[in-house]
Amino acid sequence: MCPRAHSAQDPPLLPSQLSLDPSGPEWDCPLGSKDLEEEGPWGGGSGLPPTGCFPGSWRQDVGLDCKGSPEGAEARAWTVYYYSLLQSCLQQAGLPETQDRSQVPRTGCPGAEVTLCVLGSPSTFLPVLLEGGVQSPGECVLKFPPRFYRKAPGRPGEAALLVSKAVSFHPGGLTFLDEFVPPRRATYFLAGLGLGPGRGREAAELARDLTCPTGASAELARLLEDRLLTRQLLAQQGGVAVPATLAFTYKPLGLLRGGDASPGLRLVELSGKEGQETLVKEEVETFLRSEALGDVLQVAVKLSGWRWRGRQAFRLYPREELGAVVDTVLALLEKLEEEESVLVEAVYPPVWLPCSDGPSLGPGLAVRICAVVCRTQGDRPLLSKVACGVGRGDRPVRHHNSLPRTLEVALAQCGLGEAAQVAAVRQRVKAAAEAALGAVLALEAGLSAEQRGGRRAHTDFLGVDFALTTAGGALTPVALELNGGLCLEACGALEGLWAAPRLGPAADDAAAAPLVETMLRRSARCLMEGKHLLVVGAGGVSKKFVWEAARDYGLQLHLVESDPNHFASQLVQTFIHFDTTEHQRDEENARLLAELVRARGLKLDGCFSYWDDCLVLTALLCQELGLPCCPPAAMRLAKHKSRTQLHLLCHHGPPWPAPSLHAVPCCPLESEADVERAVHQVPLPGVMKLEFGAGAVGTRLVKDAPQCHEHFSRITRDLQGEADHPGIGLGWGNAMLLMEFVEGTEHDVDLVLFGGRLLAAFVSDNGPTRLPGFTETAACMPTGLAPEQEAQMVQAAFRCCLGCGLLDGVFNVELKLTGAGPRLIEINPRMGGFYLRDWILELYGVDLLLAAAMVACGLRPALPTHPRARGHLVGVMCLVSQHLQALSSTASRETLQALHDRGLLRLNLLEEALVPGEYEEPYCSVACAGPSPAEARLRLLGLCQGLGIDGPNYPVAHFLSHFK
Repeated sequence: MCPRAHSAQDPPLLPSQLSLDPSGPEWDCPLGSKDLEEEGPWGGGSGLPPTGCFPGSWRQDVGLDCKGSPEGAEARAWTVYYYSLLQSCLQQAGLPETQDRSQVPRTGCPGAEVTLCVLGSPSTFLPVLLEGGVQSPGECVLKFPPRFYRKAPGRPGEAALLVSKAVSFHPGGLTFLDEFVPPRRATYFLAGLGLGPGRGREAAELARDLTCPTGASAELARLLEDRLLTRQLLAQQGGVAVPATLAFTYKPLGLLRGGDASPGLRLVELSGKEGQETLVKEEVETFLRSEALGDVLQVAVKLSGWRWRGRQAFRLYPREELGAVVDTVLALLEKLEEEESVLVEAVYPPVWLPCSDGPSLGPGLAVRICAVVCRTQGDRPLLSKVACGVGRGDRPVRHHNSLPRTLEVALAQCGLGEAAQVAAVRQRVKAAAEAALGAVLALEAGLSAEQRGGRRAHTDFLGVDFALTTAGGALTPVALELNGGLCLEACGALEGLWAAPRLGPAADDAAAAPLVETMLRRSARCLMEGKHLLVVGAGGVSKKFVWEAARDYGLQLHLVESDPNHFASQLVQTFIHFDTTEHQRDEENARLLAELVRARGLKLDGCFSYWDDCLVLTALLCQELGLPCCPPAAMRLAKHKSRTQLHLLCHHGPPWPAPSLHAVPCCPLESEADVERAVHQVPLPGVMKLEFGAGAVGTRLVKDAPQCHEHFSRITRDLQGEADHPGIGLGWGNAMLLMEFVEGTEHDVDLVLFGGRLLAAFVSDNGPTRLPGFTETAACMPTGLAPEQEAQMVQAAFRCCLGCGLLDGVFNVELKLTGAGPRLIEINPRMGGFYLRDWILELYGVDLLLAAAMVACGLRPALPTHPRARGHLVGVMCLVSQHLQALSSTASRETLQALHDRGLLRLNLLEEALVPGEYEEPYCSVACAGPSPAEARLRLLGLCQGLGIDGPNYPVAHFLSHFK
């Protein structure tokens, strides 16, 4: 059914029907009334909280006092009020009452643990707190009064925020009232700053100039709650539809520009508040006759500015009543203070969506949409949840006065049920909401630290209120205003519909999930800023990202490297030239390096390596320096591929399932005699590869004994030492192994472990290789495996790491999924190579490099418990032997980089030079993104065909066939 807008033939609209704007607690605050002082629980106002608001039963004898902090009766009353509000919210959500365990203080390691602090109304922030309890158990805390916090000296001009008592949140909605001795140091702070200058004044002061990241500040709130500024911002920077508006501004913000800011939005700067009659009349008359108003029948006149936020002080007039509009504007000009405005704005009638095909006896239904959009990795906006309010078409639809429902249900109730139309509306809302946050982030990028309220103050989430109108025959969302708490609260209430048992299926992704992921990501940065780490082995061009990321994170890197002319030597705090290639002397070299570190006076927080050749040396060096790391024996075991398999084959448990279920029979090969013995022990066909190799160099499928002898002879002749092929482990020797060939699909599992516990796992799929070689051809992330199979792969990788003694670090495990379950190919006891770090960061917002650095410093990585992928990536490898002509012309490095910069593909360069050879690694990875694997695959296939990467000898469609 096509939506129909209100027309001149419809019954007259009532004044209460006309404004789509109201969202605050009051509908109409008559103009001319006294400017009321906002009351707030933490200063700036006066009075006690309401009593008897929360029917329910919970313990009242809880430890809400704060040792060493004086407390008046009013402050105590507000503390009890908000504690009771929390209990009421938990009760309605079907969750247990908060348990008081403050009598036994919680101890910890201040400065070495994540603490996500929220200060504000439990009703508003409950979605954040519950999601924080899931993603970061016990580390997300709610504070009621600011006296439970105190500031301590930090960096010059900044202060650390210490938490002495709070309610901590845990999985399953469990909550505990905890006291912290010593106080916990906040790594992230989010405060509800209130609606006006009085409410939340102490919270605003707490949020200012902190050493930890903050998700809001009074300075940013004043900007975002200025309706005129945000409308100009959304219209100009975001291309978002806003109500047609004429604004008279008095000494406006420097961020506001006069004149025609955008179509339908005009700003008139006034030099004074008196003597403006002629100017006002001319501007109002022009506006009321302008095409920007379209078929609008009425306009609203209102005040805009921080003082008026949430007051809904306005008057409605028919469009033709020029004199009344002018008189009201002139009267309001007298009330203006600096940086405030009088607005004359279009009042669009609600979209008329009858509930049935027949005539409607009532006024029909109107829809108000509120969207929560969050800042994610790379400062990209992401819509996380949409909730709608539905009401009578002759009355305003407001927050708190309508029950939340999904967009699909709301539109269906209004007569719009066709799936394609609903999907189109959702897409328009998503685009507009994300554009709104994008415009806000662009504004913030141009502000100074002082203007933002601190070096670390940024907007991490936004609520956007929309009304639906018709434009060009299509339903179009018009942004009414920006807020935070109201939309978050509405989306949380929508999720709460499924909280009680037996009411239906669980809701989809939580509204606060992306926000909590951002809180954790920024916390990790906070914990790691300024840490001194020693990196052993710089790696090649594929590891250039390390130095860029270190600068971004504020890490102080010191480098040990064999090449005195390595480009990274100029990018670190300290460069130590040391030959790390003689692995027979690793123990001696570790002692020598430790002496060099001490001689240079380096005060290290951690030491790690991502380069295969240096992993054992790094573990030995950490042992010498007393720094966290996996045991050298575990690193040696994982580095030695045949020993890894043979060790796990003997690991039968308990516990069960044991790692032996995943190990593959193999034999080490150091001589022709070993080869002869192995062909009688290992079922053929088999796989022969270098014992300490990397990148599948020298790996080959062998079908019989003659092929085994032939391949062994060729490798021992061609690849004798590091000089023959640098960077693939030949410094450890050129010993080989023969292992059974197992049928199945190949997968990578990248794990983050801390203290033997699995914190995160990311599974990707590999395409079929070009047998008899095993050089990687294609990849897809996230995995296309069924959830049960994905879980099997993760557990198999985890068990194999534990079985080898790898308890702390970031590890890459290569497996095959066979008919009998996962089988181990090999363990790489370091961060995944090639494109993996980049893809995981792009899709999940998790940086394996930062996680590895945190583990190296003995810090538990701040990671979401269940990271959610934000799309799909499908990629193909380019080989010099197959693509030399294309890589020198149609798919040159410059061409690929230009396409990458335009967002048309994702390029990961793995080698510097186009040098063909018999034993090669991929030159680069080229990938395409998409909302589904199929769309990403089709984009990549078309791109490869156009660039000349696809061909008869390199059939990209075949390599992508596993990802259907």
